[in-house]
Amino acid sequence: MITKQVNEWDKVIQKYLFFYRDDFFELPYLSNSPQRMVNSITKIPVVQHKAVEQAIYTNSPFCTGVMHYRKIEEGLWILATNIKIEQNIIAKALYDEAEVSDYYFLSFSVFEYGFPTGNALTDKVMLLSKCWTFYKPKTVVSTYFYKGTTGKFCNLVFNKKWAEKNLSSQILDKGEELQKFLNRETGFLTWLDVVPNLDKMSNEIWKVLENNNKESFDLMNLKNEVCKTIITFFKTTLETSRIQEYKSLSNIDYSNVAKAEKIILHHLTSPFVGVEKIALDVHMSPTKLKAIFKSVFGSSMLQYHKEKNIQLAMQLIQKSDLQIKSIAIATGYESASKFTAAFKKRFGILPSEVLRPN
Repeated sequence: MITKQVNEWDKVIQKYLFFYRDDFFELPYLSNSPQRMVNSITKIPVVQHKAVEQAIYTNSPFCTGVMHYRKIEEGLWILATNIKIEQNIIAKALYDEAEVSDYYFLSFSVFEYGFPTGNALTDKVMLLSKCWTFYKPKTVVSTYFYKGTTGKFCNLVFNKKWAEKNLSSQILDKGEELQKFLNRETGFLTWLDVVPNLDKMSNEIWKVLENNNKESFDLMNLKNEVCKTIITFFKTTLETSRIQEYKSLSNIDYSNVAKAEKIILHHLTSPFVGVEKIALDVHMSPTKLKAIFKSVFGSSMLQYHKEKNIQLAMQLIQKSDLQIKSIAIATGYESASKFTAAFKKRFGILPSEVLRPN
């Protein structure tokens, strides 16, 4: 959705804020620029804006948390959020067609959620979900946040001028390929966990942002951490062909592929529901859905289901005292032997060889 006038935003908020549809409450915001995003979020009735701190707080039945924002230099911002999700929420990046949209958003998230174990003594084990996304101007993005999850996500936001000045010189051998990708009309790609040490990067950035003292705020350290993160991301992702071969899709396609991912995650602990079923649910042909899903996520829907599923199994082994056969059942495998074979194929070791909690 693209709004026609800036002054219509209040009407959009009134009409769509926390509109309930398909088990999710909608949270719209404007994404033309980081400043416009901040301004649109401050208009949401359930938030409190503390301009001196450059922070937006919320404590509502939908979510609780804080978003810190900083303009690091011309063309480069960071918006970092620490949040607890109280209800299922879909955050929608919208645009005002009366304003220029020339900012790219690179986001990474580390979320924690409780997985039910069925054990009376420990009814759930806390697991991590990591994800990277990159989207270009005028790409309408729908992001699903699930009730009961807590964590941090950062938006590293830069415009084309900043990218041309700072990125190509740092990625000399791939600079031309990156520029071709950035010049395409729209774009949205996601990776499960593409950059090592994401937890450490996230914590370092957050430490700097939590310092609200203007006199001692370490802007140079923040700039260094943000630039290092952006460059590391592109150096890593450009080693594959996903960015180089990417073709722009329509905003309807991006919306449908987000719905498809939601369906997969909803049935993660069951056998894969099938491409045809998912395509029917998102009102798209199986052939087209398969193509756009692989373009956005870098794998087929079946492969995506398998990877998320086996990563879930690995965390359950590392962080719970559940028996291997119970984990096999919990992650939707027909037998412990099939689970063990899939695990060995993915990680190169048997489930019994993974270091378990004391």
